[in-house]
Amino acid sequence: MHGFADRPLASLLEEFAASTPAPGGGSAAACACALAATLVEMAAALEGSGEGERMRILREHALELAERELSSYAPVLEARRLSRDDPARPGRIEAALADASAAPLAIAEAASEVAELGAGLAAQAGPAIRGDALAGVLLAEAAAAAAASLVEINLEGQPDAEELARAHEAAARAAAARRTALRPDG
Repeated sequence: MHGFADRPLASLLEEFAASTPAPGGGSAAACACALAATLVEMAAALEGSGEGERMRILREHALELAERELSSYAPVLEARRLSRDDPARPGRIEAALADASAAPLAIAEAASEVAELGAGLAAQAGPAIRGDALAGVLLAEAAAAAAASLVEINLEGQPDAEELARAHEAAARAAAARRTALRPDG
């Protein structure tokens, strides 16, 4: 199996539509983050901004996270297959869910950075470039919100987890970037 970046788009979409556990929401959020970074990267290049290199790094990171997401939930499924009478089952499930939250958290944080940098670019860009930067911001916000939701779902039994607070913060930062980018005055 080739990496996400090596697959034709139509093939990748078929993989997402298949009735298999992966790729799923986390990989989709990571791909959305990568696409958002690409749009901001392009807008930065056209605008002559220095943010292009950071966007390339975030794009590559997002694609790595999409790959990581393919197997991150497997330990949760394995732990849930343990007998309900097994005293280790609850602890194994909780630990597996915490581990499965790492990639979506990283996706949410990367996406919030893309949204923030994209909003700054949208504010200074001319009309021809602003639309692409804005599209990147909106996709990044969606990626951050989706990934943060996965962290929330995984950690619902651990309401005091630091990762949960970080996921909420990332989603809030991306939403604030979107609001900034959509303001009429930039």
